[in-house]
Amino acid sequence: MLKPRISIVAIALLSLASVTSAESGRLGTLPLGYYSCSEPGDAGGQAWIDLPDKHFTIGNGSTYHTDAGSGTYLLTGKRVIFTRGPMKGVRFERSGKVTLRWIDEDGKPGRVRCVRQASSV
Repeated sequence: MLKPRISIVAIALLSLASVTSAESGRLGTLPLGYYSCSEPGDAGGQAWIDLPDKHFTIGNGSTYHTDAGSGTYLLTGKRVIFTRGPMKGVRFERSGKVTLRWIDEDGKPGRVRCVRQASSV
């Protein structure tokens, strides 16, 4: 009777692994270039408010650079997380080829968006 239980556990673990794999998506890299970050303005002023302290440049080999230093990021499916360097822990959701939406501490898309401005690094 031990064998059927082992089979059930094995099937459950394989099912869980395939769900986790599907949720995380494929590994990838972001388009190289300078990303300018901003947040929505208001009707009485600018449409977007520039946030120069949040700008970054994506380089080769899953690296990024800011005025404060450089680090690495991980792109899985539409999710981006900065894994090392001055932006460690910052998360984004990709919305289009050149636009990233900042993910807040609650895991929800925030107001900040970062858009690739130039393709040269």
